[in-house]
Amino acid sequence: MDLGIAGRKALLCGASRGLGKACAVALAREGVAVTIAARTRETLEQTAQEIRDQTGAEVTVVAADITTEQGRAALLAACPEPDILLNNADGPLPGDFRTWTRENWIDALDAMMLGPIDMIRRTVDGMTARRFGRIVNIVSRSVKIAQPELGLSNGARSGLVGFVAGISRQTVASNVTINNLLPGIFDSDAQRRHIRGMIDDVGDRFEQVWHARAAANPARRYGDPEELGAYFAFLCSSKAGFITGQNLLIDGGSYPGTY
Repeated sequence: MDLGIAGRKALLCGASRGLGKACAVALAREGVAVTIAARTRETLEQTAQEIRDQTGAEVTVVAADITTEQGRAALLAACPEPDILLNNADGPLPGDFRTWTRENWIDALDAMMLGPIDMIRRTVDGMTARRFGRIVNIVSRSVKIAQPELGLSNGARSGLVGFVAGISRQTVASNVTINNLLPGIFDSDAQRRHIRGMIDDVGDRFEQVWHARAAANPARRYGDPEELGAYFAFLCSSKAGFITGQNLLIDGGSYPGTY
């Protein structure tokens, strides 16, 4: 299928590895010029070269902290008129809410709610004027099935989802869609970090938990990041202009609800 986005420009936050990287690769394969952003320049440069080698696409890197005003300004300086925006941020480590301070909460909000909302604010009017825009936030299945050890993520990501529910209905008439992807367990560094944050012993115990989580999923496996990247690319396509304000699960069937 021709997704109809060749020649478009995409700005992807948190795209140096894992699910964000998979999204960048998927767009690059469709002929999109991608600007990838994260904090670590070395990782970004390595990822950018991999994408160039695989796809021949134009790739720009921005090493910046997206939780800061300066970081977000640097992104828009590198890609001032994106047609596609990906908001993606790692969640904090699992923990007990009794130990979290106000600073912990503010950090979580900056990374997973306030920062993404500000990126939407900075890009949505330009997309509206050009009558094409695709904004996708990678959040988490935990906004539908809250995990107690992920309280910081549950709260901040749910705030972003609530915000999107309102604004996405205001922009779709201008062919600007805003949607959320809700991944479950994926074979990624973030998933490994999550498991290590829940256990003391990262040796055999890690392997036990890792395999048990896959076995407990109806698909009996972890998701492949490329699967999420393909889903993301479709949402960014010219074919997806009638999809907005949706929270789209990609979790191997682990969400048990009917709706």
